[in-house]
Amino acid sequence: MSGALASSKALQIQKRSFNSFKHVHAHLLCSGLHHDSYCLNMLLKLCFDSRDLDYARLLFHHIERPTIFLWNTMIQGLVANDCCSEGIQMYHWMRRESCFLPNNFTFPFVLKACARVSDCHLGLSLHNLLVKVGFDSDVFVGTSLVCLYAKLGHLNYARQVFDDIPEKNVISWTALVRGYADAGRFREAVDTFKRMLSVGLKPDSYMLVLILSAYTQLGGSSSMEWIHKYVVDVGMHRNVFVATCLLDMYVKYGDMEKARSIFDSMPEKDIVSWNTMIQGYASNGLPDQVLNIFSRMRDANLKLNCYSLVGVLSACASLGALEFGEWASSFIDRNEFLSNRILGTALIDMYAKCGSMPSAMTVFNGMKDRDIIFWNSILNGLAMNGYDQATFAVFGQFEKSGFRPNKNTFIGLLCACTHAGLINLGRQFFYSIKNVYSLDPSVEHYGCMVDLLGRGGLLVEADQLIKCMPMEPNAVVWGALLAGCRMFRNNQMAERVLVKLIELEPLNSGNYVQLSKMYSATGRWEAAANIRSSMIENGIEKTPGYSWIEVNGVVHKFLVGDNYNPMSDHIYAKMEELMKDVRAAGYVPTTESVLFDIENEEKQHFIAHHSEKLAVAFGLMSLPSPRTIRVMKNLRVCGDCHEFLKLVSRITDRQIVVRDNNRFHYFADGSCSCKDYW
Repeated sequence: MSGALASSKALQIQKRSFNSFKHVHAHLLCSGLHHDSYCLNMLLKLCFDSRDLDYARLLFHHIERPTIFLWNTMIQGLVANDCCSEGIQMYHWMRRESCFLPNNFTFPFVLKACARVSDCHLGLSLHNLLVKVGFDSDVFVGTSLVCLYAKLGHLNYARQVFDDIPEKNVISWTALVRGYADAGRFREAVDTFKRMLSVGLKPDSYMLVLILSAYTQLGGSSSMEWIHKYVVDVGMHRNVFVATCLLDMYVKYGDMEKARSIFDSMPEKDIVSWNTMIQGYASNGLPDQVLNIFSRMRDANLKLNCYSLVGVLSACASLGALEFGEWASSFIDRNEFLSNRILGTALIDMYAKCGSMPSAMTVFNGMKDRDIIFWNSILNGLAMNGYDQATFAVFGQFEKSGFRPNKNTFIGLLCACTHAGLINLGRQFFYSIKNVYSLDPSVEHYGCMVDLLGRGGLLVEADQLIKCMPMEPNAVVWGALLAGCRMFRNNQMAERVLVKLIELEPLNSGNYVQLSKMYSATGRWEAAANIRSSMIENGIEKTPGYSWIEVNGVVHKFLVGDNYNPMSDHIYAKMEELMKDVRAAGYVPTTESVLFDIENEEKQHFIAHHSEKLAVAFGLMSLPSPRTIRVMKNLRVCGDCHEFLKLVSRITDRQIVVRDNNRFHYFADGSCSCKDYW
């Protein structure tokens, strides 16, 4: 016995070095203790802990008469190392080769294996056997049965087994809650959780993570506040996993203020916590906050992963923050971008939405593994930037590579046709969706086609296409037709379209503003005033137009007539200088878009301070030549600013890129890439 104890002690001391306890095994053999179940059991466990399954198998096969404890250790070790099928085979071998019946240690391991490999037949057989041998009241066996039935989708059986467990513990309750949650039955998961609390049991962190995920799916501010208060009351808000799930709950609900409060109060944050905030701000339309939280993350010296960077690149794409996006992407090896389709697609999207298509094409050409999402990202990027011929060339490569276009592919192709005014080619693509590729055109495809026809002046054909749609046209479709009516001043059709738009979006100010501009452009000031009065009566406020520009990694925002920038005096002085130069070059202000019946001089003063003009003036002051000036705008660039920027690009010999809510405009040497078609 003393030799066995000495060997056992040696095993405990040497368990971190597999070679060392191989020597201990040799010692057992030399000492005649190789039949000692206690020592063999400990040696098997150490083999599994070291993940040397081959040695464990070899050792077990040399044991002449394994005890039930050794069988259990083998089954448990195999299942714990994800060799579930082999664990089940070991169970069958035990039943076949020994006289042992499974006990309350055997059943949980084998039931766990059945759950993982979805072996319903063996699971039912085990259930029948464990009832016969009297283990149906054992809490660990019962809990394993609940997990099995829940995993197999038999939640009614899982509930019956659960109800028959006489003394339930937290693990038992967690098994049932997880079953409901995995099946999408979140209300029942929450109700079960509350029943557990009513019997005086306290959940662990794993249970709270499950239940917070259920509350996230259910939503409802009062319910979320209740679970939040409970987590704080039991002190689990200090647990990084629980706090991160609490954070995620508010992020998914869109309450970023509360999410930020939780985040800032967390004593410990891991990479998942930071990523949750980044993705939350990105998905809730707060890209500037993404950049802020990312900068803090870098200050904390946390290592970035794919999820961090995808959220940051998405925010940079929204803001047009090219410098920041390139800086952020520099923290990950470029080869990782070229081997990771998710990262590569995010980088292409960022470059495309920042108007840097040469950089996007460099990433595209270097990508090792392309899928249809990746191809669509470059197609859509080229299309939105006005590279129509390049779009069609890449589409040719796409088909030669063996890919078949999907619905998103055709959106890019139709967008390219719209920006280039290629009506006939657009028709070919549109009708090929159904006739060639056997896809059903979506409402987005009809919207693109109506936009193409409307911008080409074919308003009657566009109107007829809407009437023939197999689905109800949405606001995007009617909005496309309204844009065409505005362009070609068809007020009669525009008024009819606007009625439809107001029905669909009664609080959208853009529809009223477009019609008001149309009336103003034709001198119908009273009608324009009536539109504005209607907006005031209904509490509808015009969406303010604003522009922004990135300078040295910082995004600067401008409103019309803005005085908030610390350099406002210098910006307006620069504007005066530019105005003198462009007037000398033949610039005549276009005041048709001004909504008010005021003197022409006042109109000129008003349009001279449009946000995109101020942003460009700031860019010219702040960025050295020959740096490209990149400006983003939330609304469509007006005709006067379009003419102004063409002349500024020639006078200053600078390329100016403006992304409005419809397309990119590349101004260079007095002309625009859109060829005045937008």
